Order: sequence, then structure tokens, then C-alpha cells
Amino acid sequence: MAAVVGLVLFVIFIGVPFAEIYVLLQVGHAIGVLDTLALLVLVSMVGAWLAKQAGLSVLRRMQAAINAGRVPGAELIDGFIVLLAGALMITPGFLTDIVAIVLLLPPVRAGVRRALHRSFARRIEIL
Repeated sequence: MAAVVGLVLFVIFIGVPFAEIYVLLQVGHAIGVLDTLALLVLVSMVGAWLAKQAGLSVLRRMQAAINAGRVPGAELIDGFIVLLAGALMITPGFLTDIVAIVLLLPPVRAGVRRALHRSFARRIEIL
């Protein structure tokens, strides 16, 4: 288990930045430095707008669940996914922005939510 966690952390902190730098260099070589910077800013602005819209939607659904007297479990998981996507949008680079925008799409978020819910349920059963 510790080896898997170590590998995941290695990929996150070493592999992703190298991949981002490689992609940035390739895009910069293909379309130019200024166009690459402009594209990064544009993608980040679109992603920030999408994250804001998704976050507000999650907050409305969470409030509706609370008003209905139920625990907003699915909404909390959605909020976590939107927060993760927002953190990825802050990270400069095309790869993390693409992953963030994909996570903000409602069908993808629903699939990730189901997977996380199953994972949480299994962990609770073990305890």
C-alpha cells in the first residue's frame, strides 16, 4: 500500500510537471510563445468560469437538500470534485486544465461521484 501511495505521489509531483513543461514547449514551438501564453490565459478563464458555474450549482443543490431535510452526501462529493477541478485550473499548463474542464462536465462528475461513493462505502464496510 505504501509503495502505491509513493508511486502516486511521485507521478503527481514529478511526472505531471515534466509532462506540462513538455506540452508547453511543444505548443510554444508550434504556435509561438505569445499565442501559447494567450491560449493558456483563455483556457484558464473559461475553466474558471466553468468552475464558478459548477460550484454555484453544487451550492444550490446542497441548500435544497438541507432544506428538504436530507444529508447532502452526493452534493458534498460534487463539491470536492469541483474544488479539485478549481485547484487544477490554478496550476499552469494545458494538461491540468484539460483534466479540470473534463471534471467540471456533469456526466463525468457523476461518474467520478459514483466511483468515489463506492470507494467510500467499501472503506466504511472494512471498518
